[in-house]
Amino acid sequence: MQTIDSTKVPYKTLYNGAKIPVIGLGTFGSDNYSAQTIAEAVKTAIKMGYRHIDCASVYGNENEIGVALQEVFAEGIVKREDLWITSKVWNDKHQEVVASCKQSLADLQLNYLDLYLVHWPFPNYHAPGCAGDARNPDSVPYNHESYMNTWAQMESLVEAGLVKNIGTSNVTIAKMKLILRDCKIKPVLNEMEIHPHFQQPELYKFMKENCVEVIGYSPIGSPGRPERDKTPEDTVDMEDPVIVAIANRLGVHPAVVCLKWAVQRGQITIPFSVKTDKMFNNLKGITEGPLTEEEMEAVSKIDKNCRLIKGQVFLWEGAKGWEDLWDLDGEIVK
Repeated sequence: MQTIDSTKVPYKTLYNGAKIPVIGLGTFGSDNYSAQTIAEAVKTAIKMGYRHIDCASVYGNENEIGVALQEVFAEGIVKREDLWITSKVWNDKHQEVVASCKQSLADLQLNYLDLYLVHWPFPNYHAPGCAGDARNPDSVPYNHESYMNTWAQMESLVEAGLVKNIGTSNVTIAKMKLILRDCKIKPVLNEMEIHPHFQQPELYKFMKENCVEVIGYSPIGSPGRPERDKTPEDTVDMEDPVIVAIANRLGVHPAVVCLKWAVQRGQITIPFSVKTDKMFNNLKGITEGPLTEEEMEAVSKIDKNCRLIKGQVFLWEGAKGWEDLWDLDGEIVK
């Protein structure tokens, strides 16, 4: 197996001094791959040089990943402190954050998490594998008081030593303003959809200005996303002429160009793959052959504001459409 010296992988330093590798392996893939396959990919990735693994309870594979982690520890490949492990509390556990975190720790066979995120800012639950038009009659719009109750539980995890860092995911500027106003422990980062055709410049800038780092998910345009999230209007980042031209110059796959752009822009990226060659090329790609300033500028101009993960299954009664989840007018939609 080809490997990369993990010390060559850049880090981002969070506002509290914690250092997170700028590339991690995503593990949301159970719609297409078995939990065991993804766990094997985690083990391979760590052997290859990855030191950042992005997990979540809802992915349904933390138990298998926990076995893989214990194997790499037992084989002396890495120590626990060499890795950055993230997990997330799912929507239906907003009032049971501590129990949910302890379950993830038990499944992952760890004593602590480096990062724990609130996966979505809504307590709205949908059945795994549901259709895009599925709606739960109990779904509700964002409620700040309820969210801050969830956040207080997140803060208690830090105080108890179960989690080193806490953050948000899928929040908007309007929501983050309220969270920053009312929190005791500020989020270290926000995880959000970012790829060349969906750059979210205003949200990205807001987070950076408030010392909240950014993790971009779906960094190559999420070609393997669930069918419910695919619409005729979606564009394909890896087929963009600008991306393809840069890939041709560098002799790499267009996906690698997307990752290079993400890291050089200043964000953290978590591509998903179970294929050894792709995992290696993704990791190698962010350690060499950077994009030129002209190429970075060119990519900045191909933003099509094309959101791929719309979240429509979280909509509540009375919502007009998936846009209501994202506060597009700068105000929280009720």
